[in-house]
Amino acid sequence: AGSAGLTVAVTTEGALAKGGTPGKLPPGADLAAFRILQEALTNVVRHSGSRHARVLVRHEKAALTLRVDDDGPATGADAGGSGNGLAGMRERAAALGGTIEAGPRPGGGFRVTAVLPLRTGRGGEARTAPREDQ
Repeated sequence: AGSAGLTVAVTTEGALAKGGTPGKLPPGADLAAFRILQEALTNVVRHSGSRHARVLVRHEKAALTLRVDDDGPATGADAGGSGNGLAGMRERAAALGGTIEAGPRPGGGFRVTAVLPLRTGRGGEARTAPREDQ
């Protein structure tokens, strides 16, 4: 994102592991989080007039929340690509039992919020990443 001229401010919140750093994510959640952030920031570069984005990473015991905000305005220009960015993010989150919300922010700009469960299933095991990511 930086090489495309986007400045990104990252804030991390939430439950921390020993030593003051976030705990290790299950492999499926780790890869999904990376890909969702990658796509959300790509969308800012392609579709927003803003050259600044804010990322919030909130670590909780049962879930990881990711939020990407830009201040807009939307460029309205066709930026190329397949047009499957939001759908792909939703599929990636749903594969882990999570959710994506995306839409305009009050006062302008756009927000993508992903919530990825870290423990799902009866035994508390983490779900795995979609097959194409393995």
